[in-house]
Amino acid sequence: MGSMSRIGDCFDNAVAESFFRSLKQERIHWRHYQTRYAAQQDVLHYISMFYNSHRLHSVLEYKSPNQYELETKMLKKIA
Repeated sequence: MGSMSRIGDCFDNAVAESFFRSLKQERIHWRHYQTRYAAQQDVLHYISMFYNSHRLHSVLEYKSPNQYELETKMLKKIA
């Protein structure tokens, strides 16, 4: 996989590479798609219904992105 940023600027690579590794290992390698559209829809479903909603992320204190974002918004309202 190519770099997600300019040459010499590798700050965002780790996050992007981690995401694509998870996507491939957890979803794509285990499926056989009939069409490109079917693959696209399956990946979108994986991201919206599992990756953002249920999958726990160590960098987010072992919370899902949706849960972490909700808690962050609630803390900002309190402060």
